[in-house]
Amino acid sequence: MIIDKIRKLDSVVEEKPRKNVKASDMLIGKWVKCEKCKEILYLEDVHKNLSVCPNCGKHFRISARRRIKQIADEGTFEEIAKEIKTKDPLQFEGYLKKIETLQEKTKIQEAVTCGRCEIEGNKAIVAIMDGNFLMGSMGSAVGEKITIAIETAIQEKLPLIIFCVSGGARMQEGMISLMQMAKTTEALAKLNQAGQLYISVLTDPTTGGVTASFASLGDIILAEPDALIGFAGPRVIEQTIGEKLPEGFQRAEFLLEHGFIDKIVERNEMKHTLAKLLEMHKK
Repeated sequence: MIIDKIRKLDSVVEEKPRKNVKASDMLIGKWVKCEKCKEILYLEDVHKNLSVCPNCGKHFRISARRRIKQIADEGTFEEIAKEIKTKDPLQFEGYLKKIETLQEKTKIQEAVTCGRCEIEGNKAIVAIMDGNFLMGSMGSAVGEKITIAIETAIQEKLPLIIFCVSGGARMQEGMISLMQMAKTTEALAKLNQAGQLYISVLTDPTTGGVTASFASLGDIILAEPDALIGFAGPRVIEQTIGEKLPEGFQRAEFLLEHGFIDKIVERNEMKHTLAKLLEMHKK
């Protein structure tokens, strides 16, 4: 019963009073359970720790807004491609209504936010995907915004950083969604021809068409700890090849060991790591 859960939570609060926190602040919505260590954590403490569990180090999924705040120097982020709007090419029932609801709830327009910023004084173009918006699925608007970010990097001769998180293509847009894989890949080919740096950062989860396109094409590929990274799910792969997959398959640590990614970076080290890479590649 929900009443029993509330009573149980109240008893926990009474046993462990917190300094400088009013009793009225100890609400159910102020707590989060870590899926890895199963501890009940005070949400404010998790946010202060860059949305990383202070007990086991699990990296919680975060919004594009929090990511920008964590990596960009204060006051330097300038959004681009903000005018790109979601379309409904297949007249998919309820699609635009769902988009409007998510826009109101998340306060963002789409599953990726792009812009210029500085990272410890180093200028860069960034594209940051947000799993809170249809699980970061890639539709025509997402593909267009990322392509504009790539083209802006080429025009302004700046390095590009993309933080990837996605459940794959957006089924509501059918084939048009799949076409974004080729579109973003072609744009990155031009970036490569221009001799400019592209850093791809894979976060939990990075799957489907995003993995099969721009996520895997970085000159340098970083990942957060224990991030799920792959194209199809483990169950589908097992059924296809008829074999049992190894322990930890599709996790960042497994992919690092097998050469798919270059480095696993803790969230508290991400900004400095990116800044160091940008500094090294300036010339």
